[in-house]
Amino acid sequence: MRVLVHGGAGSAPDEPAARQAVLDAASRAGADARTPEAAVVATVRHLESDPRFNAGVGSAVQSDGVARTDAGLMTGDGASGAACAMAGVEHAVEVARLVRADTPHVLLAGERAVALADDAGVATDRDLWTDATRARWQAADPPETAGPREQLAWVREQFGDDISARDHDTVGAVATDGDQLAAATSTGGRWFALAGRVGDVPQVGAGFYAMERAAASATGEGEAIARFGLARRAVAAVAEGADPATAARQTIDRFAARTGGTAGVIVLDGSGATGRAHNARAMQTARRGEQ
Repeated sequence: MRVLVHGGAGSAPDEPAARQAVLDAASRAGADARTPEAAVVATVRHLESDPRFNAGVGSAVQSDGVARTDAGLMTGDGASGAACAMAGVEHAVEVARLVRADTPHVLLAGERAVALADDAGVATDRDLWTDATRARWQAADPPETAGPREQLAWVREQFGDDISARDHDTVGAVATDGDQLAAATSTGGRWFALAGRVGDVPQVGAGFYAMERAAASATGEGEAIARFGLARRAVAAVAEGADPATAARQTIDRFAARTGGTAGVIVLDGSGATGRAHNARAMQTARRGEQ
């Protein structure tokens, strides 16, 4: 199994060596899986359990003081599933897999997505806070009670209108066994986003995409990625004849030129060739398996 994983594109991380060790371990977990779908789920699950990344435990906190998780998954035959806005769900990627496998839908949200997870035995009562996230939240001195408009005003007072450029440690993976392909992406969203905000990650073609020729997982400024359709464009570039490395670089260049935003993408084709590119300060990746 060939696996490529990223830990998010954004500012330079604290303890990069420790984060890299976790990414390496996650790629090993995926490489031991039997199918590409199982590989990306195993890889992403590993990262969702590590507080160094903005997914699962250690997720960003929204304006109402709640951490909510999102994820999306797609296989090369076009089957996809996604789930979003889930409080208390560490393994959002498992819920995305449930939506793909057990429902006729593509995306479930909020309490109903949590209910599906609970019914299937996925833990829905996890404490996603860490000491670091709790300290960051408390230091921001949020209003104790406020409606959406008041919350948004508080966020703008704290951070201005440029908060979309912060905190992009979304995680994702792509995998192939030389026959099938899969992609998955998971996130805790954006710090201090308006409660209920959902970014690119669970949107097909934005945060994740796969087809017969290639698979991609994106990370970065969610609204810009969603408007641009970053993951789908990267996969389409491979379908049009580019190798994954070229497809990744060209897609990020076009994204930056079109949106002015910051993002990263990993790309894998059916042969096992890989590509990665970003225009952020950093994007750590790991890969496993033979090309």
